Amino acid sequence: MGSEDGEGIVTQKKEVESDVQLDPSNQDGTRKIVPGIIYLGHIPPRFRPRHVRNLLSVHGEVGRIFLQPEERFIRKKKKKAGSNAKNFTEGWVEFRDKRVAKLVAASLHNTPMGVRRKSQFHYDLWNMKYLHRFKWTHLSERLAYERQVRQQRMRAEVSQAKRETNFYLQNVEKSKRFSEKSSRAEQEEKSWGFVQRRTEEEIQTSKGNKRLKQQLARAAEIQQKSQSNSALLTKIFNIQH
Repeated sequence: MGSEDGEGIVTQKKEVESDVQLDPSNQDGTRKIVPGIIYLGHIPPRFRPRHVRNLLSVHGEVGRIFLQPEERFIRKKKKKAGSNAKNFTEGWVEFRDKRVAKLVAASLHNTPMGVRRKSQFHYDLWNMKYLHRFKWTHLSERLAYERQVRQQRMRAEVSQAKRETNFYLQNVEKSKRFSEKSSRAEQEEKSWGFVQRRTEEEIQTSKGNKRLKQQLARAAEIQQKSQSNSALLTKIFNIQH
């Protein structure tokens, strides 16, 4: 992990060359110093890695510090609400000697973070636990695993959003085509003049009326011809009535 930067997430007092060192205070130099890691289950607002180092360095030599930032969607909600504060949810602190780490976790658990009464963290309590046989490499592996899980979840959410979008667009296209078909059907129904087929009785009646008209027209024609013939004979023979 890197040293403390602008992000304020990871700090390191010095690089630890190995997880096992020799204690120079021991005369024979055979006692091994194994680093120990403490888990912080509660990180109050505005609590930063520098606060962790300042408060815990008085109890022993502190190495690497990592504080887990809160989720992105929580930060986005805070930004929308007008707050740009960056908070953390949990943390890990490495002590050079695991015996010191055990002692610090046992003595400071459930005690006020701020020693002074005027400290802004005076009413927050330490929530500590010593992690047996836990190494910093385990934390790196866990963080890498969680990062992969988040990436996979993000890809799954993006894929789901694409499927929902495509489904919505397909339904919109279907709705448009259905509306166009309905409008065309209504126009055809309005423009189509439907005529009921005549019955047999109507057909025969029509034919009878037609013959009757023809007979009447023929009788009228005959009558007209007879009248013209009568007038012609009268002129020829000068018949007096």
